[in-house]
Amino acid sequence: MSDVLVITPTYNERDNLPAIVGRIRAAVPAAHILVVDDNSPDGTGLIADRLAADHGNVHVLHREGKQGLGAAYAAGFRWGLDRGFGLLVEIDADGSHPPERLPALLRAAEHADLVIGSRWVPGGRVANWPRRRELLSRLANRYVRLALRLPVADATGGFRVYRAAALTEILLGGVESRGYCFQVDLTLRAVRRGFTVAEVPITFVDRTAGASKMSSGVLFEALWRVTLWAFRSTSPRPPRLPRFRGLCATPGRAAAASPRSARFRPLP
Repeated sequence: MSDVLVITPTYNERDNLPAIVGRIRAAVPAAHILVVDDNSPDGTGLIADRLAADHGNVHVLHREGKQGLGAAYAAGFRWGLDRGFGLLVEIDADGSHPPERLPALLRAAEHADLVIGSRWVPGGRVANWPRRRELLSRLANRYVRLALRLPVADATGGFRVYRAAALTEILLGGVESRGYCFQVDLTLRAVRRGFTVAEVPITFVDRTAGASKMSSGVLFEALWRVTLWAFRSTSPRPPRLPRFRGLCATPGRAAAASPRSARFRPLP
């Protein structure tokens, strides 16, 4: 899997970065890891540099300052696409996304253009979340599905695998949204361009170190952007999402390329 690039943006994640890099390397030893650091005041960038010096498959992209999660991923995507990686992975540095599920997501990517590690498909769940936050996430995803007519259970989920060819087209014209809304934006683009989207169940575990980057401003941006996209939408209703045990898919371009791509096997 040397053509896999795992991208993890960081801002003040010094207590979490060594552990998440170690877990990723254990789960997918051949994958490359790119740490995109936004000039963290706590020295996360220096820790990333030390990890890169110790491990040949760890790389660091230093940015001038905090510019938002979407901008960090966009920079990481450009870095990976310029170097010819075939599969590009999003994962949080705080340990909330389980790297141990990466092999399952990568297997699903054999027949899908975008794979989402999903909290809200059968088999998916959250751990250590306050009830209020879980309810907010469920309602937000329901609103996204209804407003944008997206056949995806966890459009806001940030644990993902993109095939390079699909990602290149999805990113055409640039992406303006940040944070929470960035994931919805790319999901919407993927579905409307006819790409295959699969969801694999994961257990999302709330961070145990460091501070969450979620803010009222990010939530407000997500709300008004989704509402704006809904009003602007003139596309026909996408097909309903076929459901499988633990895996869901939306038939698209990958289905045309492979007759098996719309018939996923259940994943453990």
